[in-house]
Amino acid sequence: MRPAYIFGENENSYRFHADHPFNPVRLELTTSLLIASGKLQASECIAPPLASVESLALVHDLDYIEAVQAAAAGELSTLKANKFGLGTEDTPIFPTIHEGAARLVGGTVHALDLVASGKLERAFHVGGGLHHGMRRKASGFCVYNDAAVAIAHVRKAYGSRVLYVDTDAHHGDGVQWLFYDDDDVMTLSIHETGRYLFPGTGAVTERGNGNGYGYSWNVPVDAFTQDESFLRCYETVFREACEWFKPDIIVTQNGADAHAFDPLTHLASTIRTFEQIPQIASRLADEYTEGRLVALGGGGYDWYRTVPRAWAQVWAGLTREAPYSGDIPPEWIEQWQDKADLALPTRWDDHPYTFQHIPRRQQIEEKNWEVTKRAFWPFISHDRKSLYV
Repeated sequence: MRPAYIFGENENSYRFHADHPFNPVRLELTTSLLIASGKLQASECIAPPLASVESLALVHDLDYIEAVQAAAAGELSTLKANKFGLGTEDTPIFPTIHEGAARLVGGTVHALDLVASGKLERAFHVGGGLHHGMRRKASGFCVYNDAAVAIAHVRKAYGSRVLYVDTDAHHGDGVQWLFYDDDDVMTLSIHETGRYLFPGTGAVTERGNGNGYGYSWNVPVDAFTQDESFLRCYETVFREACEWFKPDIIVTQNGADAHAFDPLTHLASTIRTFEQIPQIASRLADEYTEGRLVALGGGGYDWYRTVPRAWAQVWAGLTREAPYSGDIPPEWIEQWQDKADLALPTRWDDHPYTFQHIPRRQQIEEKNWEVTKRAFWPFISHDRKSLYV
């Protein structure tokens, strides 16, 4: 069965302002690249439904939802806006703030529902992945937390055990905290260390609380981490999480901001990392969850050069194709070049000469490997520990 591809122009309503780094043009860029490449038909795109207040309330407090609705109507006081993290530089108020955010949630709920119900094996909601949203506070460009709402939905409706794996350069804090006490939802985040980057959380010692102890794993990699180290840490800790947790469904958040071109982060990946992340996720889903896999978008602020190629590779992984390679379709370049500030890439891969040598590479890789082992070491068997001695 072909995976579901969830995208609609109605997702453009989640748009803060023209100069904001979180721009929905990324969704259209990705979708049009897949269509131009013959990997997706326009008719396959499924417009996301609007999530109900009842659905949002699975993880968000009702007074917070009401505050977002009031903000959309221009009726929220400054005092209440500050209380709920609205009207900030990161998360400014705009007229369709509730509808736009609820639309993104609806798309992710629909994606997980399709997979958990057995109707489809896999799904991709390119507009999902707003992982910073808290129970009663907006944060880091995220008003509602679509992944958390959707996970709560499938837990309630199907009893599915969900492994959430987040490779955004920013720690997936909202999803982690919302399930921090839950032993039926495991969160795994590999991200740039919070010493340098928002939200400042995601230490390896954040391991869950109460019944949820051992079900939150974090791998904070060092600034300037490159492909080989990132991918080694990712594949190792992902496999160990599957062995430890035995999930029914895997949900991946595929932020594209670990790329060296990204203006908001300090990692040094090339597009090779984003080719391999979905391939690894696809293989592990086949091995541990009978293929059940839902992928989301996320961060990524080099809109034109990086995000479309990175997220298109997610579709390659979901459809069990090899990573896309060769030339980018010229018609896609022609469609978008006048809107871009920089020259668009002409190939799926990156030119090696565009990336600087990292002087501390060996030290960074050694440090990343040690922190990766610390993330899972207390929870694996003696036999598995012998693999890493």
